[in-house]
Amino acid sequence: MGLFGRRRTDPAAGAAPTIDPCVHDPAAADLYEALRLRDRWWADDFLQAVTDPDERAFYLSVCASVPGLQDWIGTWTRAEPRSTLPLLVRGAHALNWAWEARSEAYAAHGEEHRFPGFSERLELAEACLGEVAARDPGETAAWTFLLACARGGRVKPDEARRRFERVVELHPGHLRAHTEMQTYLCERWYGSHEEMFAFARASVSKAAPGSPLGRLVADAHVEVWRSLPAAQAQAYITQEEVRADLRAAADHSIRHPAYRPQVGWPEVHNAFAFAFALAGDLPAAKEEFQLIGDCATRFPWEYLGQDPAAAFMATRDRVLSEGM
Repeated sequence: MGLFGRRRTDPAAGAAPTIDPCVHDPAAADLYEALRLRDRWWADDFLQAVTDPDERAFYLSVCASVPGLQDWIGTWTRAEPRSTLPLLVRGAHALNWAWEARSEAYAAHGEEHRFPGFSERLELAEACLGEVAARDPGETAAWTFLLACARGGRVKPDEARRRFERVVELHPGHLRAHTEMQTYLCERWYGSHEEMFAFARASVSKAAPGSPLGRLVADAHVEVWRSLPAAQAQAYITQEEVRADLRAAADHSIRHPAYRPQVGWPEVHNAFAFAFALAGDLPAAKEEFQLIGDCATRFPWEYLGQDPAAAFMATRDRVLSEGM
């Protein structure tokens, strides 16, 4: 059974979608559960066997989402001081923990500096990941998560670009590194819409046919949409030029015959489904929803409200009914 067969149901059956921190991947669910139960031995064996750079970044992002990991991860790092793996897990988790602090602060106050845990956690992430990169310069995951640290730590563009280039020297099509670099370059962080689109188009043009990097174009258009007032946002995203750009990106990526889904595939297809639905391209959106089934992801549906699963379901139901 291929990846599209994992934890999918037919949307016509009325299944309720869920937001799964493991992105509906059974192996990721096993890893998550092992860490939740503090079984570092099982997790170590599993992660040591994951050598593909994209898969490694995906499974480490799952480790990063395990609640309470910070309470005992020090036991693992002290038990295996010569291994970079526990440091890598600790750094990835500290990074996610920092962004959680930031989200909580914005929800409560609107400014992350009112929640002092953000900077401390980010510093911990940078320290752990930096040590991994120094000890093992070929560890793409360390450089990738350091790139994510660059955004929160207000790292200068030259240094952010250095971290990105280190990843792509080792693995040119690294999906997570590209999405992190594009986010760094967007207008609400350290760049502009022009820089963001230039990066997206250059990356996709260099990518092999069937590469999931096509989602960068979808993400870029959604980023512009969310930066505009409601009326302007709708006018922008429904332009025929935007629709054509989304279709071309999908044709080079997830709709190309060479495309093969990889672990975490729902994230790519949800990104395209969201963009197509916003753009009013119902046939293209319907195709994506039929592939996704009930495998909803938090991003980008969280842009439509506090309940991303409900936003996904409402949009899916509308697209499937109107797109018949």
